[in-house]
Amino acid sequence: MFYKDERLALFIDGSNLYAAAKALGFDIDYKLLRQEFMRRGKLLRAFYYTALLENDEYSPIRPLVDWLHYNGFSMVTKPAKEFTDSQGRRKVKGNMDIELTVDAMELAPRVDHIVLFSGDGDFRPLVESLQRQGVRVSVVSTIRSQPPMIADELRRQADNFIELDELKEVIGRPPRDQGDDSRSSRASSAT
Repeated sequence: MFYKDERLALFIDGSNLYAAAKALGFDIDYKLLRQEFMRRGKLLRAFYYTALLENDEYSPIRPLVDWLHYNGFSMVTKPAKEFTDSQGRRKVKGNMDIELTVDAMELAPRVDHIVLFSGDGDFRPLVESLQRQGVRVSVVSTIRSQPPMIADELRRQADNFIELDELKEVIGRPPRDQGDDSRSSRASSAT
């Protein structure tokens, strides 16, 4: 439940939201997402968190990051760490949980309602702390994918769970077929 006069902040775990939308078969239109939550309350900030591969000449997420930055989102990025696992496979690690948590705790005294776009169970203590400070917390993720993309303990802790699949008609676009990562197409079509 949202109230028109409440101060809202969005905290988007970029990789988690991308994976949940992909599991449901659609892409997020971030312009529509921002408009939807501006309609629901007084949107103070919309944060987007993602790790970037700095050593690649072209990062498929870079156009999206640039578009979000120029269109009202507060971008929080850091270099991803690249490593080789025990089987010799190239892996990328870029966890943004600490940055998101610190920003949410700092903003808590200035907002009434935080919307967290993530299903990561590691955020349960953050949600609990925000609630102790009098902030209502809605979590956006999905239980309709196989497996579900939200940790049960996070869903139970939240004041409100918003099923991402139910937002599909409001904030979604059909996915484009561009290999594994179609995020770059969102930047150009979201304008």
